[in-house]
Amino acid sequence: MQPLPIFELRRVTVRYGALTALQDVSLRIEAGERVALIGPSGAGKSTLLGVLNGSIAPTSGEVRLLGQNPARLSARALRHVQRQIGTIYQQFNLVPNLSVIHNVNAGHLGRWSLAKAVLSLVVPLEREAAVRALENVGIADKLYERTANLSGGQQQRVAIARVLVQNPVAILADEPISSVDPERSREIMTLLRALCDRFDKTLVVSLHALEYAYSHCDRIVGLREGRVQFDLPTDQVTPAMMEALYRIRA
Repeated sequence: MQPLPIFELRRVTVRYGALTALQDVSLRIEAGERVALIGPSGAGKSTLLGVLNGSIAPTSGEVRLLGQNPARLSARALRHVQRQIGTIYQQFNLVPNLSVIHNVNAGHLGRWSLAKAVLSLVVPLEREAAVRALENVGIADKLYERTANLSGGQQQRVAIARVLVQNPVAILADEPISSVDPERSREIMTLLRALCDRFDKTLVVSLHALEYAYSHCDRIVGLREGRVQFDLPTDQVTPAMMEALYRIRA
């Protein structure tokens, strides 16, 4: 029997009033793939990632996450599916005034009880897991540092460590290098790819920097005005396709 895809969208449309963010999108992402979502601003990349992590429900069409239709799941069952999908957000979503270990431990919250989560704010729990995650992203020495004191690149690594602690099946990354300088961009993308390879995670990443879509992903999905313009192996995406995707229309 063929294994189920990690993500499957069938003719998915997402509307916000008169605005159509996604239009008739069909997509299938298998376990272990490294997929780049590209396209001009407003193309629907962030909305698509929201559909893939179950935080955005489609207006029409069918979504399957890890083989499950989120529209048919109870709130508890949906949270169980979402715990297996880690998301790295463009703005990191860290708490600046907390130490790094607290922000990393946020990756446990989906499976911790409320009492355990509150206790960990007083006495950080599962220190070893946090240390291992920070070692994997190269900043284990920042364990008790105040997060606000870190550079943008270091904060991005904390966000990645938080997802590693969550231990999801798939990692979604929304413009993970938009807030770091060019020198750090390649480091972050190389780190993400290496971690997904090492721990056997599926990766879906939205990018403005096209060179990293080519160098770090095996498949590129081009979006424009909420529609998929192409969905191809990286080596089949031509400069002409890229030019058409980003062409300014009169």
